[in-house]
Amino acid sequence: MKMNITRIYGLFLRHFYLITRSFPRVLDLIYWPSIQITLWGFISNFFADHSNYYNGAVGVILSCAVLYDFLFRTSIGFNMLFLEEIWSRNFTNLFIAPMKISEIIVSLVITALIRALIGLIPAILLTSPLFGISLLNLGLPLAFLFLSLYIFGITLGLLVSAGLLRFGPSFENIAWSTMFLLAPFGCIYYPVETLPDFFQTIAYCLPLVYIFEETRNILVSGFVDYSNIINALYLNVLYLFIAIAIFYYSFNIARVKGTLINMGE
Repeated sequence: MKMNITRIYGLFLRHFYLITRSFPRVLDLIYWPSIQITLWGFISNFFADHSNYYNGAVGVILSCAVLYDFLFRTSIGFNMLFLEEIWSRNFTNLFIAPMKISEIIVSLVITALIRALIGLIPAILLTSPLFGISLLNLGLPLAFLFLSLYIFGITLGLLVSAGLLRFGPSFENIAWSTMFLLAPFGCIYYPVETLPDFFQTIAYCLPLVYIFEETRNILVSGFVDYSNIINALYLNVLYLFIAIAIFYYSFNIARVKGTLINMGE
C-alpha cells in the first residue's frame, strides 16, 4: 500500500497547529534546553572559580540534592494527585459529596506530604551508611528548612493546578517541569554570588535561595544564620496566600465558563 502524502501532511498539520496554538506546549519546547544549559553553565562556572569551596564540608552537594528532591516530590506529588482527579474525570464529582475547595486543597496537601516522606526517609537513611553523611547533622534548623521546602512545594503545586484549571490539559507539561525552571535561580548547588547581578535580583525573591544558602552555611561554616530561615518562611507564607487566591480565581473562571466538566482524558 502506497503512502499518501496528503494524509501525511494532514496529520503533520494537526500536530503542528496543536503545538503552535498552545502557549504551554511552545514554552515546554523552548525552556527545557535553555534551563539545562543555564543550570549546568552556572555550576561549571562556580566550580571553575571556587574549586576549594567545599573542602572539609563532606556531602554538601548530596545534602542539597536530598533537600531539592524533597521539594520536587512535594510539588510533583500535589500535581499528580490533582491530575489523577482530572484524568479520571472525578474532579467535578467531588462537589457532589459535597466537598469544598478548601477541603480538597487540605486533603491534597496532607497526602502530598505523606508521599514525599515515603521517598525522603529511605534516602536520608541510605546516605549515612553509603556516603558517611547525614542530614540530621543540620540539627534543629533542618526542621525549618524542610518546612520551608514543603510550603514552597505546595505553593508551586497550587499554581500549576490553577494553570490546569485555567488552560486545560495543555498545561500538564508545566506540571512536570516547574521545578527545573526555577532551579538555576534557586542556587541549589552554588552560592547566589555565582549568578549575574540581574539574576541575583530574581533569585532573592525566591525562598529557595535562603534555604540552600543556609544549608551550605551550616555545613561549610557550622554557623546558623536564622535571618535566612526567617526570610524563607516569610516569602513562603506570602507566596502561599497568593497561590491560594490564584487557585480560587482559576476555579471560579473555569466554573463560569463551564470547562470543569470537560476536563479529563
